[in-house]
Amino acid sequence: MVDLTYWLVFFSAALALNLSPGPDLIYILSRSIAHGRRVGLASAAGVCTGAFVHVLAASVGLSAILATSATAFTVVKYVGATYLIYLGLKSLRSAGAAFSPTKDKEMDVSTWKAFRQGVFIDVLNPKVAMFFMAFLPQFVRPGHGSEPLQLVMLGTLVICVAIVVESGFVLAAASATNFFRANPKASVWLDRVLGGVLIGLGIRLALSEQRR
Repeated sequence: MVDLTYWLVFFSAALALNLSPGPDLIYILSRSIAHGRRVGLASAAGVCTGAFVHVLAASVGLSAILATSATAFTVVKYVGATYLIYLGLKSLRSAGAAFSPTKDKEMDVSTWKAFRQGVFIDVLNPKVAMFFMAFLPQFVRPGHGSEPLQLVMLGTLVICVAIVVESGFVLAAASATNFFRANPKASVWLDRVLGGVLIGLGIRLALSEQRR
């Protein structure tokens, strides 16, 4: 009964956290709508890979550096904010071109490029590192093996939940691809909205403060 309660609490928290909107989810949705299911899934895979980097860092204590060093936190924060703003400005400038079904555009946004950007968005967000550093230790249980190994296992389970949730978002968003490609004006406005949201998230990250 104790184990059942433990896992119910853990997975409920992991599900709630993965349903919360953030830069990674916005990125995944925008790529799914603009380029379809395959690119959307590649974006989700990239975000989850970036999250796993933070899990490994948390397990060996590297994330503690971001939690205690103001300089390290600030550097990573501004790099991540700059990258988000760059993606936002790129979306604003595309004026709906991201939804063009032309061959050149399909080649421009490959699955590899979407995956790579997803990794960068997550790795360059110090808030993700601090989240894993704060969230995972709460579920480490004495007498259940090595603490670092427990952190890796728990972090991997959080990412597994993320894969399920994000794949659902990808499939739902990808179904809207044909509509936006057939409606240029709607495509332009969606690009503007997504660009504005990414810029807003970048500014929010830049203004965020370190919490210990």
